Amino acid sequence: MPRVAYKELSSHKKAEPSAAIRARVEAARRIQGERLKEYGLFCNAQMNHALLQRLCPLEPQAQQLLAAAFEKMHLSARSYDRIIKVARTVADLTGHERIGPAEIGEAIQLRNDVGLQLE
Repeated sequence: MPRVAYKELSSHKKAEPSAAIRARVEAARRIQGERLKEYGLFCNAQMNHALLQRLCPLEPQAQQLLAAAFEKMHLSARSYDRIIKVARTVADLTGHERIGPAEIGEAIQLRNDVGLQLE
């Protein structure tokens, strides 16, 4: 993920309104529900490894980024599944059908943030 410029952090630009965020979350939940209903599931966190492989294909660049993170960070198989689940959710929130490098990068970043351990 690219670093955020200081100018962006110190900007007085208004943040996204709560109502807009809520609408994106509700839309993502609907997308997940539709994708998973035939499996008796309602959210990405409930997917097992086999479903991840079937329902969460990664773009080639996303696969390369995840492979590099695995090597560098010595990640476990459990981490692999969790990163993909979070990336799938990020893609749902942004309305992307496929999981690209931006979604994988954000999921890896969230994994490393203090207080949000995806292990």
